Amino acid sequence: MDHKNNRPPDWTNNLTIYEVNLRQYTPQGTLRAFREHLPRLKALGAGILWFMPIQPIGTVNRKGTLGSYYSVQDYYGINPDFGTLDEFRSLVDEIHELDMYVILDWVANHTAWNNPMASEHPEWYTKNDEGNFQSPPGTNWDDVIDLDYSNDDLRAYMTAAMEYWVREVGIDGFRCDVAGMVPTDFWESVIPALQNIKPVFMLAEWDDPELLENAFHADYNWGLYHVLKDIAAGEKEFSEIQEYYQTPPKSYPLTALRMNFLDNHDENSWGRNMISHFGQNLYPLVTMIFTLPGMPMIYSGQEAKLNKQLRFFDKDTIPWDDVPDSKFYQELINLRKGHKVFWNTNHNLEFMGSLPPGLVGFKRWTKGATYHIVVNLSDQDQELDPGLIAGSMLFSDGISQKTTIARHGYLVCKENR
Repeated sequence: MDHKNNRPPDWTNNLTIYEVNLRQYTPQGTLRAFREHLPRLKALGAGILWFMPIQPIGTVNRKGTLGSYYSVQDYYGINPDFGTLDEFRSLVDEIHELDMYVILDWVANHTAWNNPMASEHPEWYTKNDEGNFQSPPGTNWDDVIDLDYSNDDLRAYMTAAMEYWVREVGIDGFRCDVAGMVPTDFWESVIPALQNIKPVFMLAEWDDPELLENAFHADYNWGLYHVLKDIAAGEKEFSEIQEYYQTPPKSYPLTALRMNFLDNHDENSWGRNMISHFGQNLYPLVTMIFTLPGMPMIYSGQEAKLNKQLRFFDKDTIPWDDVPDSKFYQELINLRKGHKVFWNTNHNLEFMGSLPPGLVGFKRWTKGATYHIVVNLSDQDQELDPGLIAGSMLFSDGISQKTTIARHGYLVCKENR
């Protein structure tokens, strides 16, 4: 595939990804119960629903009471704890009727110990020095065993399984787990096969331009996430954001999308929850990730201001008694949809110089329209140059008399011409 033609499907242009942690989403943890949330997610503005793996989970060396989503026992099956294949097909159809899309988390690098592939095709797996199955080298994932992509039959099987979910179930793409641990040439072969069925969207859980040259459309903007997290922890200066974009550590293809986020299932369960990470700077930082180049992502419960770490291997329901941030995210999503300058295909970006301490500002522009975005990450109110906000205020909080931005405030303004 020529990377010049490796552009994301047009339907992704202004969409926001929403990660669905199905097990924890409702007390029942089922497809049927999740379905009740679709009208709310449609109203929120979610565009692409990314479901964590829905296949049956291995029982050998299982972790916790329910096991890891990423220990796949059957690539063609549905976890009976979640529901049935017919229920998932019906859910996908309803999501499409609401003009949203579905991508499925795909675990190509390893399987559960008791996946039938292990007994029927042991040659599809890597072995340790003693000739036994092994967990992926360099990991502590002892509930799974490592696949060997030097075997052409394994590649054919995995390709057919991914085609099945697109052709027979109707999903719109995949988020591919630890994509960089699978040979790049596998992705370069399987993705065109999927595109022959329908225009799919492919997201790599990785941070390497090579995967976006001729295969994936998007990957994780881990670099930005870690800069923002370190700033919130007081370990980096605010200027590091500008430096990250002006001197990026890696060079990406022009067609590549970076997924911007402040939370996901890994960070929430294994790091700290988003509220404890970012504190009072949560809202200005969310404003940034929605207005910087890239594709924003929301994690399950983020709109409910989830202030807990969800257990990964056991039941731990997200509390939905109150969803205080729905309007905040809804307005940001609508801002992106309504202004092409923020669409995923526009990479124009220029940081502002000579701002007061604690302020981060940048410009975005397209076809004669220029927008100013300023956030205050400090604990002090700051005076603004009136010229920065001379125009139409589209989204803001903490702006006083159009000359002051309150501590932890933010604004998005369109220049008047």
